[in-house]
Amino acid sequence: MTYFADILLPLPLERNYTYAIPADLLDQMEVGMRVAVPFGKRKLYTGLVLKCHQEKPEAYEPKEIYRVLDQEPLVSEIQLRHWIWIASYYMCTLGEVFRTAVPSVFLLQSETRVKAGVPPKSDGELPDDAFLILEALGHQDVLSVEEISQIVDRKNVLPLLHGMVGKGWVIQEEKLVERFKPKAERFTRLATQYQEESALEEAMEALSRAPKQGALVLQLFQLQQGKEKPVKTKDLLKASGASRPSLNALIDKGILEEYLLETSRLDTDDASGGGTLPVLTEEQQRALGEIQTGLAAGKPTLLHGITSSGKTEIYIHLISQQLEAGKQTLYLVPEISLTEQLVRRLEAVFGEQVAVFHSRLNLQERAELWRRIASHSERARLIVGARSALFLPFAKLGLLVIDEEHENTFKQFDPAPRYHARDAAIVLAGYHKAQVLLGSATPAVESYHNAKTGKYALVEMKRRYGNVLPPEMELVDLGMYQRKKRMDGRFSERLKLAIEEQLNEGRQIILFQNRRGFAPIVECLSCGHSPQCPNCDVSLTFHQYRKELRCHYCGHHRNLEPDCEACGNVTLDTKGFGTEQVEEEVARIFPDAAVRRMDLDTTRGKYGFQRVIQDFEAREIDILVGTQMLTKGLDFRNVGLVGIMNADTLLNFPHFRAHERCFQLLTQVAGRAGRTRDRGLVLIQTFNPNHRILQQVSANDYLGMFADQLYERQQFEYPPALRLIKITFRHKEFNRVVEGSNWFNQALRQRFTRGVLGPEFPPIARIRNQYIRNILIKLPPNQGLAQTKNSIKRIERSFNAISQFRSIRVIYNVDYI
Repeated sequence: MTYFADILLPLPLERNYTYAIPADLLDQMEVGMRVAVPFGKRKLYTGLVLKCHQEKPEAYEPKEIYRVLDQEPLVSEIQLRHWIWIASYYMCTLGEVFRTAVPSVFLLQSETRVKAGVPPKSDGELPDDAFLILEALGHQDVLSVEEISQIVDRKNVLPLLHGMVGKGWVIQEEKLVERFKPKAERFTRLATQYQEESALEEAMEALSRAPKQGALVLQLFQLQQGKEKPVKTKDLLKASGASRPSLNALIDKGILEEYLLETSRLDTDDASGGGTLPVLTEEQQRALGEIQTGLAAGKPTLLHGITSSGKTEIYIHLISQQLEAGKQTLYLVPEISLTEQLVRRLEAVFGEQVAVFHSRLNLQERAELWRRIASHSERARLIVGARSALFLPFAKLGLLVIDEEHENTFKQFDPAPRYHARDAAIVLAGYHKAQVLLGSATPAVESYHNAKTGKYALVEMKRRYGNVLPPEMELVDLGMYQRKKRMDGRFSERLKLAIEEQLNEGRQIILFQNRRGFAPIVECLSCGHSPQCPNCDVSLTFHQYRKELRCHYCGHHRNLEPDCEACGNVTLDTKGFGTEQVEEEVARIFPDAAVRRMDLDTTRGKYGFQRVIQDFEAREIDILVGTQMLTKGLDFRNVGLVGIMNADTLLNFPHFRAHERCFQLLTQVAGRAGRTRDRGLVLIQTFNPNHRILQQVSANDYLGMFADQLYERQQFEYPPALRLIKITFRHKEFNRVVEGSNWFNQALRQRFTRGVLGPEFPPIARIRNQYIRNILIKLPPNQGLAQTKNSIKRIERSFNAISQFRSIRVIYNVDYI
């Protein structure tokens, strides 16, 4: 009897393919294991076993599975169920979820290799490049595509190879390449025959004429004394001050032995642990009790605590209870910049049980951490990570903590799956029967609405830790200061004097400007021309530290020319300002202050965030200028002043969440000030000091903002009153994307009587040389989500059946934010 397996491939395919299981592999097959399977003409792919059965497909003759790659399943049944839910809910393929969820080193790639075939009848018919390849194959049995590319000095050699394969001159084959490589380090030990004291004494006497070698052996003893851990060769050489030739001489004499051991890339010597749990205040004890009641009732619990109210201490107590019960905890944060401070606090209590997962880890480190979590290792009981940590293979998940749950960075935008980590985490917790705690000083309107309607449990903390007073908030009218000519660059006189006062008192300052670069626009004063990105419908941002113009959408960049490219006049000027310009002006106005910038440009390296945060904590920086990455949950004890350079850029944005996000961002950045006994000051520079949202920020009136936003959303039909699905059309041809989106829109309006908006071009209608058009679908509560998605998918199948529309990319964004 022949057996078959349904295989999931890491490709955007609408269905899975069935493969035949060879008899010799039948006993090795389990659901969740990786297998190598042929797909297409020659390529091998890493697939995942979804189901084993005896039903032969009728539409095609199944190919055989090439190889089983695992001894035990890489992916658990719960993970697969969660992936299927994500693919279904967010309208993407299961293959796209697979590719996102699994570290890419586990997706083995096939390498194209070329061997010599039947030689041509005469060299006269050979092109020059083909002659070079065949000549190289005369000296070497097999060549890779990369080696052939170097031989002929061409980047794309595949068309040339395909032509040679067609004529039989070469043979093309595929070989699987394992990308995960365990890390091995060199260690040194005493040879077995010198373990006895008498033999060792004789050896030391023989080394009396080689004092450096003798000192090396003595140093090895000192490093081993009282320790069971093996001694690394590099540590031995460093401690003894000896050279490598001295060690090699001892190895040649048979006194010492050097060997390799597999080690982890993740382990550090910094995680001391063993600390005591933080002592909770009366307010925190009350909140902890209410949270435990809500979690025991099986509801996700929302902790609404103002900035600096001590939410992290409560999280630590809840985590401790889970770890004592032998369970794992996932602590989700919106930005990897948060992990630096947070991990240090957690390691002080939980030590080596803390593991960190985010995009700055290299591929090998991610693979190691994946295996460690799957095995329920003691060194990965508490996982701190950004949204992608949601896909890790938890063995015994007991608690999910989602800190700063309101942040839009929890939503994945590109590529698919376009999931929201907060919502997907709640579903994952249901599969694991785990508890979910959401925390924020400014919860999302939807989350607070769910808490008010009983879907979530609600716990509130309205006092700062230690009864510290909240910062004093002040709106600075930029219009008035400009009219009275009391501005110095971008700084009002009020902000300038406040900075001077804080510097004199030895306190630190944070300046917030939510735009990186020096200036968003460079304009010619003679003709009005502004350099544009050739790939996107957006002006190029000027970055002064590199003297270049850069597009923040596609990455295109070029040097800034001194004269206008349109009229040739040397009359270029900048409009607007970013963090670079703020940093430059601060350095000019306060030359004695130590100024640093924290944005995407200055924190690109693996330890970029860590260096800036540690220097600021050590008070080596007086004034820190940054974007929104410094607004989220960072705890700086000596910040006396927070200055918001221009709040209006947050207000005047064409989005239904603009006012909510403005309130959240300004409240969060204001919370970095005055976190100790000394009360902090927050200055918000604006041309609209009477704007209702800014008044609510200055009064810390979250409930007022929530009531206003909920009323407006209900009036204009936006979440949480209903749900949104955004459909995006992308194509390099303008007319085709217009015609295709119009056809799709007409089909939607025939199916749905109301709630279809568009199609419309977004504010930036072309990105990476592709034109974009959007349709927004509003789903009222009484309209089934699953039925709506099925109807949209049926329309898409009809859409793809039209040849002229088949090349248009259709993208779905469910629960668009």
